[in-house]
Amino acid sequence: MGASENDGGRRLRRTVLVVALLNLAYFGVEATVAAMIQSVALFADSVDFLEDASINLLVLAALGWSAARRRLAGIVLAAIILVPGLAALWTAWQKLGAPVAPDPVPLTLAGLGALAVNLTCALLLARVSDAGGSLSKAAFLSSRNDVAANVAIIGAGLATAATLSPWPDLVVGIGIAILNAGAAWEVYEAAEEERDEPRRAVP
Repeated sequence: MGASENDGGRRLRRTVLVVALLNLAYFGVEATVAAMIQSVALFADSVDFLEDASINLLVLAALGWSAARRRLAGIVLAAIILVPGLAALWTAWQKLGAPVAPDPVPLTLAGLGALAVNLTCALLLARVSDAGGSLSKAAFLSSRNDVAANVAIIGAGLATAATLSPWPDLVVGIGIAILNAGAAWEVYEAAEEERDEPRRAVP
């Protein structure tokens, strides 16, 4: 096994650990703000941060597994990615009965903070996205999608400030659910590709 493979494995491990800790920390921040201002979009995104932390910790644990076991882990991760979307849909359904516009200032500021964290994570993971098969691809796709979701949250905050309507927040929350469904399918397809991989483990 070459030194470059060993270096790649160590780099991947360090990267997913840093990303997991960043996501876990901002989950606490965004969940608190979401509860304070009753935001569907922030709630969905905060659950997404927890999901990302879980994905990266599972990637870290599974890096030494064979291709077949990584395939199974990839399929599990595809299911995990759906969780934030389902949570957002449930919250949106409950809020439709009594829609209230969230405070646009903390909504926008929380979205900006989330964008900074997710952009950092996506850039870190982009460098190692091919190193661990479906597992590292799952982590990268999740962070990439989060960047798009955070831009939408910032837009929702600005739209809420201009209109004082609850609908921008609701629409973005539902959009995050749809985005996660697409990512889950991509991860599932990547996991199925592991079926034809030789039995190997990331060093």
